[in-house]
Amino acid sequence: MPKNNDMASNVTMIPALSPAELKQSKYRQIRVAAYCRVSTDSEEQANSYQVQIEYYTNLINSNPEWTLAGIFADEGISGTQTKNRKQFNKMIRKCQQKKIDLVLCKSISRFARNTVDCLEYIRELRLLGIGVIFEKENINTLMMNSEFIISLYGSFAQAESESISKNVSWGIEKSFREGKVKYVMDKTLGYRMGEDGVPYIVEEEAEIVRRIYVMFLDGMSMQGIADQLQSEGIKRRSGSSTWNRANVNFILKNEKYAGDAILQKSYTIDCITHKRVKNNGEKNKYIVHDCHPAIIDRDTYNRVQQELAKRGAIKKRSAKARTELGQYSSKYALTDILICGECGTAYRRVTWTSHGHKRIVWRCISRLDHGSKYCKHSPSISEEKLQEAIVKALNTVYSRNGDMLARMEQNILAVIGDNGDMQKETAKIKKRLEEIEDERDALVRQITSGAVDEDALDKSFESLNDEETYLKSQLDDMQTKAKLSDEKKYALMAVGEELRRHDCHLAEYDDVTVHKVIEVIRVLSKTEVQIIFKDGHEMNVTVEK
Repeated sequence: MPKNNDMASNVTMIPALSPAELKQSKYRQIRVAAYCRVSTDSEEQANSYQVQIEYYTNLINSNPEWTLAGIFADEGISGTQTKNRKQFNKMIRKCQQKKIDLVLCKSISRFARNTVDCLEYIRELRLLGIGVIFEKENINTLMMNSEFIISLYGSFAQAESESISKNVSWGIEKSFREGKVKYVMDKTLGYRMGEDGVPYIVEEEAEIVRRIYVMFLDGMSMQGIADQLQSEGIKRRSGSSTWNRANVNFILKNEKYAGDAILQKSYTIDCITHKRVKNNGEKNKYIVHDCHPAIIDRDTYNRVQQELAKRGAIKKRSAKARTELGQYSSKYALTDILICGECGTAYRRVTWTSHGHKRIVWRCISRLDHGSKYCKHSPSISEEKLQEAIVKALNTVYSRNGDMLARMEQNILAVIGDNGDMQKETAKIKKRLEEIEDERDALVRQITSGAVDEDALDKSFESLNDEETYLKSQLDDMQTKAKLSDEKKYALMAVGEELRRHDCHLAEYDDVTVHKVIEVIRVLSKTEVQIIFKDGHEMNVTVEK
């Protein structure tokens, strides 16, 4: 019996056939196709495109064992997604129909810059017995050991595409930093684009926008505003007179009406899918102030944003009472400001019927939903008596409106003064942050030019980073304080407007006035409530039984 090493000496390798040998038949030539692509439509690349077609036509026709099965060329189309390349897809279909035996391509990056697509098509063609020859990388896909190399090169090509995409994104963001606004106003009521590329105001439409802002500040809900506009046949920018909550929301939140433009509201996820998504803070945003004529003055716009935030903050829960508060309701101002003095839960309007007689009362939601489990003693309050008490309190304030107005104006001036100081300090910090960025860029240039060793600049980088972190925290604190100051200023302005509107007397209960002037009403007992006005003034008022 022969030994194992003797058996090994009897083994002879039969070399694998080349793709040409596999396909060649004494009766027909190998059908060879070529795929070429250029990424842009520049003149230089267009010339390259023509050169590639001529090159492959000559190459295939000069080989006696080959016959030309077609030159497939896509011009000026991105290679990151094959679905956008018509000629490429046409070539693949011909391969599937067994009309092509071999494909030539200059490089993997010309075939596909997406590694997944690249491998999927190569595997599909290999199963059909069709090879792809990449000249630059010297790869033949019918060789069994070449798939790893293809994956590697495909990854390089994808990385190159990603790098180009990042460069393009950087260029776009740079234009954002410089405040270059690209307007899209085709859905914006009140504006049209001028020949100079800047929007101009269409006054009859602008009046509709101003009215929407006033209605919202008067306490109307977005759906209520939409219903009102639709009932009057008011037309939107599209020409339709159908309104919904989303249409109103778009107008109220659109910074364009204050003369501003927010840049980078959306961004492209990656260079492969080209999918754009809303920017929820993943990327920087840039706001350009006063870049076109404003329809809404800045104070009104800011007050609306504050009111939007306030309504949005009304949650469907009460942490203490473990019950629902409900969403914002414009129908009754008291729904959002009347709260239980015992448990802090909102009150709800309830209709009681007794012996055929209806009576409207306000009741703690916790007591309604859970009895006395979480709230033991909160009373029910008659709506009629509560409204009388509120009117009495407001008239007491209005009778002293001269003193109150003077005090509020002083407070507003103080807030504006504080804001002015903060704005100066904020500007100084922002300027220093820009200087830090420039200094860091200068250090990077020194390293890349070879003028200095990277390690020698470690302390410089560390010092700049520490200063930047500290300044950014200071900036955040100042912006928070400025926001709180603005909220106080707008609350005072709203109270002042109502005082002037009613002069010295409120004849009857008015939801709009209550919404604008009163911050909260706390039910202390069946006969007493505490009213806290938006200027911070507090007043305890008796409610008659």
